[in-house]
Amino acid sequence: MLLNYCKTALRNCRKQKAFSALNLLGLTVGLATCLLITMFVASELSYDRYNKNAADIYRVNAHFRISGENLNERLSPADLGPAIVRDFSSVKAFVRFHDEGRVVVRKGNVLTTEPRTIAADSSLFGVFTLPLLEGDPRTALTQPHTVVLNRTTALKYFGRATGVVGQTLEIGDTTPYTVTGVMEDMPLLSHLHFDLIRSLCGESDSREVNWVNNDYVTYLLAKPGVTPQVIERDIALATTRYAEPILRQQMSTTFAEMAKKGDFYRYELIPLTRIHLYSELAREAEPSGSATYVRIFGLIAALILLLACVNFMNLSTARSAGRSREVGVRKVLGSHRGDLVFQFLTESVLFSLAATLLALLMAYLLLPFFNELTGQQLSFTAIPWPRLAAWVALGALFVGLLAGSYPAFFLSAFQPIQVLKGRLAKGFKGSRLRNVLVVFQFTIAIALIIGTLVIYRQLNYIRNKRLGYDREQVLLIKNTNALGEHVIAFKAAVLQLPGVTAVTIANSFPTSNQTQADLFFQDAAKTKALGPEHWFVDADYIRAMGMTMARGRAFSPSLSTDSGAVLINETTAAMLGYKNPLGEKLYKDPHTVPFYRIIGVVKDFNSGSLRQKTPPIVMTLGYDDGGMVTAIRFSTTGVSSLIDRVRTLYLAMAMQNHASFDFSFMDEDYDHLYTAETRMGTIFTIFTLLAVFVACLGLFGLVTFAAEQRTKEMSIRKVLGAGMHHIVGLLTRDFLLLIALSFLIAFPLAWWGMHRWLEGFAYRTTVSVWTFVLAGGATLAAIVVTVGYQAIKAAGRNPADSLKTE
Repeated sequence: MLLNYCKTALRNCRKQKAFSALNLLGLTVGLATCLLITMFVASELSYDRYNKNAADIYRVNAHFRISGENLNERLSPADLGPAIVRDFSSVKAFVRFHDEGRVVVRKGNVLTTEPRTIAADSSLFGVFTLPLLEGDPRTALTQPHTVVLNRTTALKYFGRATGVVGQTLEIGDTTPYTVTGVMEDMPLLSHLHFDLIRSLCGESDSREVNWVNNDYVTYLLAKPGVTPQVIERDIALATTRYAEPILRQQMSTTFAEMAKKGDFYRYELIPLTRIHLYSELAREAEPSGSATYVRIFGLIAALILLLACVNFMNLSTARSAGRSREVGVRKVLGSHRGDLVFQFLTESVLFSLAATLLALLMAYLLLPFFNELTGQQLSFTAIPWPRLAAWVALGALFVGLLAGSYPAFFLSAFQPIQVLKGRLAKGFKGSRLRNVLVVFQFTIAIALIIGTLVIYRQLNYIRNKRLGYDREQVLLIKNTNALGEHVIAFKAAVLQLPGVTAVTIANSFPTSNQTQADLFFQDAAKTKALGPEHWFVDADYIRAMGMTMARGRAFSPSLSTDSGAVLINETTAAMLGYKNPLGEKLYKDPHTVPFYRIIGVVKDFNSGSLRQKTPPIVMTLGYDDGGMVTAIRFSTTGVSSLIDRVRTLYLAMAMQNHASFDFSFMDEDYDHLYTAETRMGTIFTIFTLLAVFVACLGLFGLVTFAAEQRTKEMSIRKVLGAGMHHIVGLLTRDFLLLIALSFLIAFPLAWWGMHRWLEGFAYRTTVSVWTFVLAGGATLAAIVVTVGYQAIKAAGRNPADSLKTE
């Protein structure tokens, strides 16, 4: 019997080649799209789960509110991890990271900059699952001046991944480090990556007990069965025990007094497996994903698959008249309804299986392009073949049953007498459910078009918003600290180069990932505290960055008194509450001057992503101990020549410090802040086009079938004098009414969804009425092309061809 059903299915496909091709194409595109998105979503949800202890690992985040201003960062005191293990029983182990940034490594006479370097505790390999190819994980980082490399770094320096333990590398200030281990490269699906790990052992900073200095990223490994709430309670007790006395000394306040003002000082946990998608920190070690985007893409995958299934239902039920006599004859010959349902479901599953196999081929061919779009390294080879085969079989069965269920029950319900007498309803108006499905399809398509337009409107807003500084034509030279005492000379020499208009040296820039919160006080008694970002800049910073002063003046290189002056931004000025902040004092502890006097207020500029509001910023003159960057503003088309000249100057002056030249452009760093949004916009556009294509594919099939069903009616109308426009209107009127209903449903849904998405940005565009007009116009254009072509073709037929046999 099953073989007979298969033969019948093949026979029907051959008889209805066009409709079978449309059905197959729609299902294939829908399944391939769904498969690619599902692989992407599964990848995003898998971050950090390679760790055997992933469910029990937590990172400690700092969350403070001082003077009503929130401060959030992924750093914590050096003593937090040791104190929790020492004083409480909830944590099994801890590991601390200190991000070293870009470190110069020397082997022989070859200098290399390693951008992903950390210093870590020896417990690193006990907390995280990082297999060693060589070396003992228990002792690899227990001694000072030892280092562990990953496989790629070992190959780069020694040409092999094993047999390198005991070799030495000069790191940073030419200190020799002994290689004590080589680990596998970190998995791609990790929220942080490092290539070179120095030992924290013996470093005095790692033993500091000052709980108001947050310098380390701390991860805690909970004991089995311990909840994060228990650990957070222990951290709160430790914070009260160790941090409150220091706050009382430095800020003349207690936690209770802070609470009365709505302020707090606490550390919170975030599970390791949630960091990639759920961390809301502005400056993570690497660009984070977004749980919102993952949910959106998952929803899109489901909707596109539903669109393809709806196409199958619509086209199958629209062709009901063609198979009605078959149903009638089978019932007369004794077939039960259950037999017919099983037959039609079998045909649907076979059709779905063919579409699934084609979808696998399409997804495989498109995967490299999709990886480039998403920045992922998805691969079918990572999925075991038995599991893939099981997924294919289950997927084909599910889609076949979903898409074929309604047609099967619809067709099997025909009454033999009605069918054989020719009383079966024909044409487009024969099924209300089919009309509902058409409305559903285009509601989704229209909503996706609106979403795409809003996303690109926001991206355009980001690119063109007045940021309060000029990011164009600015060259950033990293690792400026390596110049040592030659910093001033380097700046002066660069300023003399052709095409250079301004040079400034600072530790923080609006597009950088390196900022530091600090404590300042409005009074000498230290009772009124604020915690702005503290930027170390030079006297040329404001002019070089194209920033504007709202009040007062910028730093002046000719005034030595400016060493005791500060600039604040408008957000800080609002926090201070002074009617005119110029001349007011700010105190700092520990301090190098008795107080800082405010000499100017910088107009607010956007620092970091537009997702966050402008933070309070205080600028002081001076060069920080680390992380200094030189910004060179230029106005020349010979950018390559300028870079070569700057490189020559830099290497000549930094030679004794074994530095390597590393640079970027500020506008590229700015664009990097919105990598996730840019990728989302591109992916959203592609999937929206696919959704519209699938919907129009079904509509094309329906209007084609409607035209075939009404061929004689249209011929008679033409004979009686109906013009071309009457015939076209006859075929398109019902469809356009359904599309109009789709607009009425899609517009409010899309507005609500995109309004919610835009709420994630502190600075955002609006959902303009023109967005809906443009989306409506684009949809109508696609529909007119789809329906109009077939309608005009049908209306142009010679009536004699269809009536000559009557």
